[in-house]
Amino acid sequence: MNMENKIKCVVWDLDNTIWDGTLLEGDNLVFTAQNENIIKTLDSRGILHSIASKNEYSHAKEQLETLKIWDYFLCPQINWNPKSNSIKKIAEALNIGLDSIAFIDDSPYEIEEVKYSLPEVTCINAGHLHDVIDMACMQPNFITEDSKNRRAMYQADITRKEIEDIFEGPKEEFIKSLKMKFNIKKAQLEDLKRAEELTIRTHQLNTTGYTYSYDELCSFQESDRYRLLIAGLDDKFGSYGKIGISLIECEKDEWKVKLFLMSCRVISRGVGNVFLNYIIESARNKKVRLTAEFKHTDKNRLMYATYKFAGFKDIEEKNGVSLLEYDFNINTSFPDYIELEIESNIFMRDEI
Repeated sequence: MNMENKIKCVVWDLDNTIWDGTLLEGDNLVFTAQNENIIKTLDSRGILHSIASKNEYSHAKEQLETLKIWDYFLCPQINWNPKSNSIKKIAEALNIGLDSIAFIDDSPYEIEEVKYSLPEVTCINAGHLHDVIDMACMQPNFITEDSKNRRAMYQADITRKEIEDIFEGPKEEFIKSLKMKFNIKKAQLEDLKRAEELTIRTHQLNTTGYTYSYDELCSFQESDRYRLLIAGLDDKFGSYGKIGISLIECEKDEWKVKLFLMSCRVISRGVGNVFLNYIIESARNKKVRLTAEFKHTDKNRLMYATYKFAGFKDIEEKNGVSLLEYDFNINTSFPDYIELEIESNIFMRDEI
């Protein structure tokens, strides 16, 4: 079930990369149709763009605005720092892994500096720009509505963060002010492309690290034995899109959570615990044993902590996969700052 790692963000140099010529030397800069097509095509696929350039910020921004492409770039790092430092800041700001970033530059020195400091980053010489669109890592299996809106959703996230940074008061009050609406439903056929995308893109908040193909998810969605749940989140700034999925194997006396994951973009909103508590309460109401599989990876420690904090205990390990069981002596609760919208018939069939 392992699939090739996909690029989530392309980080561009400016001089002799995005445009031909050097800005500070007063060259007549040329922005080619090829580069415009690359930026817009990747954006339409849900791949983000940013900048790591050694330049003067205001002049570079002015030029990018003149070219009408400034809005395509998130968290641009236009300064005189090492490119590797800039790329790390971009990864942190977007909350994505370095192994999901591609860096494009015309300078062999800059490319080598990034390769040495950040070996996880995919480095591309600007002389090979004509190959970028066709690279396998730049081609998602599906282009979903969330893909098409990804840049806008990240821009909304940036706005939220800026407002949070200047918010006077406890963090809990800021979160309450967002007026979040969290919805959970049984995944339908039209949700499966996004569900596959989530399993491929989500590594940090994935309890097993498993990825599932569209066809595999189809079989789960059609089976009476499994429940494939998908969760979405909205607030006063707009939609976060579909941000979580859970796959539950439902036997008569036991439910086993085979997969539980949440998008990294909502890590600070506490909705992962809300989603998990809904599953716990549903199992409690059905009077079934609730277990969960967990496979430790180098990135998903937070999800293990989420299970443990919720009340799951390790009971066995087999072939590198831990089995945890929920202790129903522990009470669950839902925060009052999130409005829950839950489909009523998720667990209504007699078989479960």
